[in-house]
Amino acid sequence: MNKIVFVAFISTLVCGTFAADAYAYITKSENNIDPDGSYKYSYETSNGISALEKGVGGQYASGGYGYYTPEGDVIQLSYIADENGFQPSGNHLPTPPPIPLAILKSLEYIRTHPNVEYQN
Repeated sequence: MNKIVFVAFISTLVCGTFAADAYAYITKSENNIDPDGSYKYSYETSNGISALEKGVGGQYASGGYGYYTPEGDVIQLSYIADENGFQPSGNHLPTPPPIPLAILKSLEYIRTHPNVEYQN
């Protein structure tokens, strides 16, 4: 296969993948809103995107969503949103590094040796 045909073939594959997303459509959808302010919605699309959420407007929500990366990996995120803020969780989210041992020892020392007030 010569270079020009190969480039055209790869371009067609790549553009075809992105074009498929442009023509994605909703395959499933549900929406419920109740008079007390509670709600629930969910949807799925033909290209693998899905989402759902339920809650009480202005007070609480929980849900999640998922989709496929261009590499074909699945990304899934779940969350809670309440008086403590938005709390997402998912394997793709960064995590903090472990606390160094010296800091852990210092915190334990402080916990086991409370501050003592001295009198004159």
